[in-house]
Amino acid sequence: MKATIVLVALALTACATVPQANAGPTAGLGQTAAVNGLMIRPIAVIEDSRCPAEVKCVWAGRLTVRARMNGPGWTQIRDFELGVPQAVDQYRVTLIAAEPQKQAGAEIDRRAYRFTFDTQGS
Repeated sequence: MKATIVLVALALTACATVPQANAGPTAGLGQTAAVNGLMIRPIAVIEDSRCPAEVKCVWAGRLTVRARMNGPGWTQIRDFELGVPQAVDQYRVTLIAAEPQKQAGAEIDRRAYRFTFDTQGS
């Protein structure tokens, strides 16, 4: 019986896929996205209280990601809240999308996260 449980657990783990980073301004944790002359590297999920898909919530929740940015001659670490633009040096940087969507009763594997940033400016 224990062997069967172990085999089922291994099979389910093998079925879990971790998407590859897309080209362009999308990056996973520890990966780098080049956006309008900036290099943005998400380094941690600070908060992910987004409402799960197919669940009716009173509050939509929040996603906050810490990222390291390298621009011409400077480096900064900032926390970005999904959809909230902020001034960084001569740029306006916004975390515009995050995947995967939360699912009720399931944790998101940190390796599965993908973040898309938009920048305006220099």
